[in-house]
Amino acid sequence: MRNKIIAGAVLVLSGFAVGRASEPAPSHVYELRMYSAAEGKLDALSARFRNDTDRIFKRHHMKAVGYWLPTEGERAGNTFIYILEHPSREEAKKNWAAFNADPEWQKVKAASEANGKLVLKVDSTFMAPTDYSPIK
Repeated sequence: MRNKIIAGAVLVLSGFAVGRASEPAPSHVYELRMYSAAEGKLDALSARFRNDTDRIFKRHHMKAVGYWLPTEGERAGNTFIYILEHPSREEAKKNWAAFNADPEWQKVKAASEANGKLVLKVDSTFMAPTDYSPIK
């Protein structure tokens, strides 16, 4: 199932990059993140991203490629998926540290988890496009 999700994300990324073939290849890395939501908390998790997280990401130079909710299979109803674009692994590490230390993020996270944690498990995979990928 995870391979199908990754393959789908790669297809989305391929469509995202149409028309870039003549541009020089950036040295970006992509981070696929999958959150397993606590029972009944997927809507609250999605709302937190919609209302706050995405905006705070931008402040810390974390570019979201997209956000997804599986519509079928074992991950439907309990998984939140997104892909971030980072200039490099080093920048990703630095930006995640700044994001996690951000007082607004800490306040938003605490408020959203007043009735329990929203996320039970985080899977993170860093990816680099292949030399033949439309998104380089």
